[in-house]
Amino acid sequence: MSEQNMGLVTVYVAEGLLRAMVVRGALESAGIPVMLSYESAGPAIGLTVGKIGQVRVMVPQEWVEEAESLLHAEPKQGEIFAVPPDMEKETS
Repeated sequence: MSEQNMGLVTVYVAEGLLRAMVVRGALESAGIPVMLSYESAGPAIGLTVGKIGQVRVMVPQEWVEEAESLLHAEPKQGEIFAVPPDMEKETS
């Protein structure tokens, strides 16, 4: 079943599970439901680069606008979360 059939949209592609979990935490703390999608071999062998190391952060279609707004927002002074600038969202 494809992501589109499940009503999910990729809003961020991270290199490695740790970065994806940070993004997931930020989205979930804002009340946005999140699902991570990745090749199981990546975390098992410690890969964080290339296709095997990529982790897609996906949200339901109705949450895309709010999720993207949060991910592209400038951090407020004193906030510790910011999306790493070297990562770009997947365009599919």
